[in-house]
Amino acid sequence: MADLILTGAKIFDGESWHENHALVLRQGKIATLVSEDMAPDGPREQISGTLAPGLIDLQLNGGGGVMLDGAASVQSIATICEAHARLGATGILPTLITDSAAATQTVLAAAIAAVPRVPGFLGLHLEGPHLDPRRPGCHPRQHIRPMTEEDIEVLLEAVTGLPALMITLAPAAVTPEQIARLVGNGIIVSLGHSDCTYDEARAAIDAGASVVTHLFNAMSQLGSREPGLVGAALDLPVDVGLIADGIHVHPATLRMALAAKRHGRMFLVSDAMAAAGTDLAEFDLAGQRILRREGALRLENGTLAGADLSLPQAIRTLITQAGVPAGQAIAMASAIPASVIGARAGRIAPGLPADLVLFDDDWNLTRVWRAGKALQANSSTA
Repeated sequence: MADLILTGAKIFDGESWHENHALVLRQGKIATLVSEDMAPDGPREQISGTLAPGLIDLQLNGGGGVMLDGAASVQSIATICEAHARLGATGILPTLITDSAAATQTVLAAAIAAVPRVPGFLGLHLEGPHLDPRRPGCHPRQHIRPMTEEDIEVLLEAVTGLPALMITLAPAAVTPEQIARLVGNGIIVSLGHSDCTYDEARAAIDAGASVVTHLFNAMSQLGSREPGLVGAALDLPVDVGLIADGIHVHPATLRMALAAKRHGRMFLVSDAMAAAGTDLAEFDLAGQRILRREGALRLENGTLAGADLSLPQAIRTLITQAGVPAGQAIAMASAIPASVIGARAGRIAPGLPADLVLFDDDWNLTRVWRAGKALQANSSTA
C-alpha cells in the first residue's frame, strides 16, 4: 500500500511530461509513476498545476539569515539547507566565497560532519580563493591568491569525505597540471571570476575543467577578436551556470546564450545569500555591507553581491521573459545540475527520494515535499 498517491497535476519527471498520471510515494521514495486508473490502493491527494522534481542548486552562499563562512557548523549548514528546501531547492551545494585558508578549513570540516546529518546537503562549492584579481566581483581581494601545493592537499583530503566538491578557479591562479590533479581525484573544477583569453580557458578545459560559473558575470566577455571566457563557455564542451533574475543577465542575452551553446549543458543557480528565506533588508558579507533593494543584492558601491533569487523565480524568468519551454527550464534547475555533480536527485524515477515541487499555472511555487513529507513552501526569496 502506498504512503501517498498524488493525482491531478501535469508531471514533469526531469526529462519528459506525463498527463493523467499518478505519482506513488512509498517510504519517502518514488515507488512508481502510472496512469491514474492503474494506481494502487493508498491515500490519495488531488493537486493541480505542474509537479516536478525537487530543485538542485549548485551555487548559493547562504539562506535563513546565515552565510556560509568561517563560523560554519553543522547547524548553520542545516539552516541554509532548510531555508532553500522551503524555496524549492531540496538539494544544494552551499558555497563559500573567497576567504582565508583557516575559514576554508573550518567550512570543509563542518561540511564533512554535515554529510550524514543534514537533509538536502549534496556537497560543497568553494568559489575561490584561487581567482583572478582583475575580476573579483564582491570577493574580498585580500584573500584572492594562486593555488599552492598545500591547498591541493587540503582539497584532496576533503573530497574523500564529501558527496561532491566543486571549486571555482581562474586559469590565472592555477596551472593545467593542478587542474588535472584535482579532477583526477574527483573534484569538479569550474572556471569563473577570470579575465582569461579563449585559449587560456581552452587549456584549462582540456586539463579537465568541466563547468563555468555564472556565465557573463565576473569574466572576460565575448569579443569579435577575443572570445574570452564567455566565448569559450558557449563554444566548448563545458556545463554552464546561469543566474536568471533578469538583472545579472538580460533575458535577451539568456535567449542568445541558450541558442549559441554548442556543446555541454546550461543550468540555473540562485547565487543566493543570507537574506534568502528571510525579510532581511541588509546583512554583512566578509565585512562588507550588502543592501537588499529592488530585487537585487549590492555592495554600497553598487556592485552586485549574489542574487535575491530562488530557483522557482529563475524558472519563471526563463519561461515568461526568455521564452524557454517549461520542461527545458525545469530541467535546468533539476535533472541537469544533479547530473553535473553526479547526484541521484533532480528526477522523478522509481527508487529516488520523493523530493518534489508543485507550481501553479503562473509558475509560482505552491508546495514542496522532501523525502515524501510536505514542507511549508516559501514562494519568494523572503
